[in-house]
Amino acid sequence: MTTVADSVSTANNIRDIALACRDAGTAIAALPTSAKRAALDAMAAALDAQAEAILAANAHDVAGATAKGQTAALVDRLRLDRARLDAMIAGLRYVATLPDPVGQITRRDVRPNGLIVERERIPLGLVAMIYEARPNVTADAAALCFYAGNAVLLRGGSEAIQSNRAIAGALRDALRGAGLPEAAITLVEDLRHETMMTLLQLNDIVDLAIPRGGPGLIRFVAEHARVPVIKHYQGVCHLYVDASADIDLALRLLIDGKTTRPAVCNALETLLVHAAIAPVFLPRAAAELTQRGVQLRGCERSRALVPAMQKASEDDYAAEYLDLILAVRIVDNPDEAIAHIRRYGSDHTEVIATRDETIAARFVHALRSAVVMVNASSRFSDGGELGLGAEIGISTTRLHAYGPMGAEALTIERFVVRGEGQVRHASSMLS
Repeated sequence: MTTVADSVSTANNIRDIALACRDAGTAIAALPTSAKRAALDAMAAALDAQAEAILAANAHDVAGATAKGQTAALVDRLRLDRARLDAMIAGLRYVATLPDPVGQITRRDVRPNGLIVERERIPLGLVAMIYEARPNVTADAAALCFYAGNAVLLRGGSEAIQSNRAIAGALRDALRGAGLPEAAITLVEDLRHETMMTLLQLNDIVDLAIPRGGPGLIRFVAEHARVPVIKHYQGVCHLYVDASADIDLALRLLIDGKTTRPAVCNALETLLVHAAIAPVFLPRAAAELTQRGVQLRGCERSRALVPAMQKASEDDYAAEYLDLILAVRIVDNPDEAIAHIRRYGSDHTEVIATRDETIAARFVHALRSAVVMVNASSRFSDGGELGLGAEIGISTTRLHAYGPMGAEALTIERFVVRGEGQVRHASSMLS
């Protein structure tokens, strides 16, 4: 049983860790671009040099998760191999080539009274990254926060603790070798529930929390945090195949979006098909998907065309399966598809396959999702694929950042005003 003394000790400990991380961040915020790029290259080199130890640690985590009966989707997100590790390393090196967002002047106006009003990008401060399973987030979040001049507290899940220790250790080795405070990248190894609760209350220290994981984790953070939260929520992603769609193109989008890695948030979960093209498209789609092990759950009209399809429930259309399961529905027009997405979608990623530019424009403008694709796979909804190098998450919260978040999304704009003694009120003038 947790005693009052234990609670006080936990609160003091995580507070001290957060303060040390925040203080280290002041040195990072002041670094010139060249120093940050050199440090990121050193981090990438450290991951490469310690690859064997990182993969061994990950194998330990994967074995533990498998032994505990964790879902295939979680184990897939947890697993690292050499190719995935190389992608992490390449992501860090790519981030180092991007324009430095810190200090960017995004707008400059001259007021009638001669005041020069600038908007300048500055670091957020201290970011708490709270995530499950995905050890790649340890490297991605650390690199992006660092390049944007922020300190970062990394609080991963118990299922990935060995992997996260190995990755964070390599990154901190690189910081230390560069003469930089390693506390700027801090892994929270105390994974107790009460420690996370305390962390989320530190609104005088932590500037932003970003939860990335299952719905339970997202809800917990959003409900208990006293710090601002940007949610990386569910990916109930749709593909709408319009009457004018190129069938072969639509099939490629469907197969890539659903089957290449079904456990990720940008995988397709629902297929919407225009009634005019459904008799030709759906049987071909069903054959291709079934061959790849996908279970289909559809409306009555869909099942009339593909009798082997299971009956879809209302819950199926709202589900993020993260598995080889796909909900299917036939619609009579684009507006019906849009209405379905508005009702069941999660504001993550939506795709339309069409050759009609007017319908494509209607689809894009009618939806508020963070990413909307026209004739392109949902799997491109990813920071690396969209030119960010890596991503700290895909924001489905409409705040200062929406969609895949790179280094720029980890800064904010402030006003810098330059004058020559202007005052607002004539009474301020000296006699």
